[in-house]
Amino acid sequence: MDWGTELWDQFEVLERHTQWGLDLLDKYVKFVKERTEVEQAYAKQLRSLVKKYLPKRPAKDDPESKFSQQQSFVQILQEVNDFAGQRELVAENLGVRVCLELAKYSQEMKQERKMHFQEGRRAQQQLESSFKQLENSKRKFERDCREAEKAAQTAERLDQDINATKADVEKAKQQAHLRSHMAEESKNEYAAQLQRFNRDQSHFYFSQMPQIFDKLQDMDERRATHLGAGYGLLSEAELQVVPIIAKCLEGMKVAADAVDAKNDSQVLIELHKSGFARPGDVEFEDFSQPMNRVPSDSSLGTPSDGRPELRGSGRSRAKRWPFGKKNKTVVTEDFSHLPPEQQRKRLQQQLEERNRELQKEVDQREALKKMKDVYEKTPQMGDPASLEPRITETLNNIERLKLEVHKYEAWLAEAESRVLSNRGDSLGRHTRPPEPPASAPPDSSTNSRPQDDKESSEEPLSEEGQDAPIYTEFDEDFEEPASPIGHCVAIYHFEGSSEGTISMAEGEDLSLMEEDKGDGWTRVRRKQGGEGYVPTSYLRVTLS
Repeated sequence: MDWGTELWDQFEVLERHTQWGLDLLDKYVKFVKERTEVEQAYAKQLRSLVKKYLPKRPAKDDPESKFSQQQSFVQILQEVNDFAGQRELVAENLGVRVCLELAKYSQEMKQERKMHFQEGRRAQQQLESSFKQLENSKRKFERDCREAEKAAQTAERLDQDINATKADVEKAKQQAHLRSHMAEESKNEYAAQLQRFNRDQSHFYFSQMPQIFDKLQDMDERRATHLGAGYGLLSEAELQVVPIIAKCLEGMKVAADAVDAKNDSQVLIELHKSGFARPGDVEFEDFSQPMNRVPSDSSLGTPSDGRPELRGSGRSRAKRWPFGKKNKTVVTEDFSHLPPEQQRKRLQQQLEERNRELQKEVDQREALKKMKDVYEKTPQMGDPASLEPRITETLNNIERLKLEVHKYEAWLAEAESRVLSNRGDSLGRHTRPPEPPASAPPDSSTNSRPQDDKESSEEPLSEEGQDAPIYTEFDEDFEEPASPIGHCVAIYHFEGSSEGTISMAEGEDLSLMEEDKGDGWTRVRRKQGGEGYVPTSYLRVTLS
């Protein structure tokens, strides 16, 4: 993939990105320059410098952190912070090989970038000038057609007027003929100008601007590669004088080698690709039809009822320029204000979030139902009626989330259809995101384990006392089966604090002794001995 093909309508994005790349280069030069000063002082000064250049925003909120160049730079800062010590001897080498050379290279890149964008703006101005000429010729054509029609009507009226002199009639007919001739010439000029504009527009979008964008891509990739080499010089200078911290410096070398210019270009495409289709040719608008005295079915641009259809110059036209100032858009729930590709990604994210919330509510409902069953069997542990409001609330949340899931699925299908229609048959289909896993512990989330969740099914039981049994039938002696009926793996940690249960660690292999009978508990045996019940939702079961 290249910028000229994939980012044809992202002139401003490329301008910002290339400027950001040069700013990063200058930032790195300034970093090394200040570091050579810090090298002559204490390690504390070096750590302060690293802190100064660390990104201010978290990586998840910073789109620039997706680029390998930025990731390598951050990794280098972390490595520098680890081996603060005797740094004076590397200052001279870094000052000459990094600061001077990269600063000179940065100036060369700025001049090259300036030249490419000037070329792009000139091409844009030329196309805009051609479009203005097209508009002028179209308006002139329209005006001449109206004048010719008016002159023809005047001549016809005078010809039928018995009081008009023959000289007046002849003069009117000559004027009508002259106006008709002028309208025909305007029509030819408009048609020729339209052909020129469509040719210029095709050259602009499919040849001229893609070549400029490809040159910018090549320049940016060369800059990224050179910056990666500059990262490497930093580690090489360190390795020459500080062999005792070679491991840290080797990490900096790895970070320098991790700069992937091609991958950064792909990341930029994925972040800013709009998914819009390129504009087609401007249609021919024929204003000469009112001149025809006898309408026919083959007349171009004449309505079926024979009445002329003159288009006013104020008719709205679709925006054709991706380089102009963008109007403020109203944010909509279906993200239709975004370009097709970005809309699809945002809808996909929203759908995944709703599915996760829905699964969490479903798991919470199951946990509450199990807790209610426990309360009904052992009333001393709690009142089953006290759980009804929470169960009702969970059911309402499930219904609401299901409606939202269906809504986002419909929007996503429409957005994917739009992206596919813009891409054409040559691009592959987008795959739908996988459904969230159904086997999750009660009230568990991605970042917390079930025993830490205050709303999990285990917590309310422990409030009455850890010695209280979960199920009264767990007090019975286990009947030892002849052999396990399968095996299972613990997905989550479980602390079997109640009578009849057994503890297990996350990832532990267990023998399956008895399947879940519908109460949400499964009987297992540990390899080191011990047998008891654990929550079924905490297991991945494989039957023999």
